[in-house]
Amino acid sequence: MKINKEASLKKFNTFNVSETANFIYEVEEISELKGILSDSKGKILILGGGSNILFTKRFEGTIINLKNKGIKVISENKDSILVEVCAGENWNDFVIWAVENNYGGIENLSLIPGNVGAAPIQNIGAYGVELKDIFYSCSGIELDSLKEFEMNKSECKFSYRNSIFKNELKDKVVITSIKLNLTKDNHHFNIAYKDLKENLSNSELSLKVISDEVIKIRQSKLPDHKSVGNCGSFFKNPIVSLSKLKKIKAVYPNLPSFKIDSNNYKIPAAWLIEKSGFKEKGNKNVGVYENQPLVIINHGSATGKEILDFANEIKETIYNNFNIRFYLVASWILAYYFRPRSSRSR
Repeated sequence: MKINKEASLKKFNTFNVSETANFIYEVEEISELKGILSDSKGKILILGGGSNILFTKRFEGTIINLKNKGIKVISENKDSILVEVCAGENWNDFVIWAVENNYGGIENLSLIPGNVGAAPIQNIGAYGVELKDIFYSCSGIELDSLKEFEMNKSECKFSYRNSIFKNELKDKVVITSIKLNLTKDNHHFNIAYKDLKENLSNSELSLKVISDEVIKIRQSKLPDHKSVGNCGSFFKNPIVSLSKLKKIKAVYPNLPSFKIDSNNYKIPAAWLIEKSGFKEKGNKNVGVYENQPLVIINHGSATGKEILDFANEIKETIYNNFNIRFYLVASWILAYYFRPRSSRSR
């Protein structure tokens, strides 16, 4: 375990925002995690890869950077394999491991930033696949009682970029590992997403071919946070009713939409942002990425407050223009796992 006092948070968040914290514990063992949770006083924030957090001010408390590692095979048969992955593993490193071992189901989720432990919290998804599609269970610790738990898929209440961990269990648990069901044979190759279908329709499909294409697409649209601070997609794609969609299309007939069910449609947030002129807005510190307006970027010296103010300007403009409410992917993490010490039952 490494302890950093009065430490900079810049290397612990992909927005590259320079804030500080009283203490940052880099923890590799669950026993260490339990010890800190038991002994620490004041506010606690549990942090993974830092790809879904925006620090808007100094954190007056203790940050625990969970870095536990390991991938373990739980069971397997000729068709599938159940693997357990520790929360501190980098998500894309795990995807690469799976593809190299010919384990299918997560190849469409290649290059998603962050660590494994955050994946169930927002039910990560991309290019037609969501975590819930291959999810078996997750294990963790209750922050107040320090009891260990395991929850299955139905208990996690997954929906679009949502789960029980962003609602009933927000601020109450920390995920320490997840278990996923992956295929070993008879893989289902999902190339329904437009760009994948166009680029791979004449290709001999394999897990690696799909993964490589997803990486290629993502790299063409998303900046590398190591050079340009960002957290990937900052907003959720809004879901509207059919009646609202018709009203908007009456004014904007070229509005793209994707049917979810008979009465709900998903609208690309990027289209709304671009249509509202934000590719030309921003300032020397913060703006949207030229190749993907869904991504807010730190040009180098933006503060967290500047980024959040710009995000709120986008939200307000979208509501005024389209009567659609935007929800931030990143903002909820600002308070996630954030609890006053006084809430603990001893």
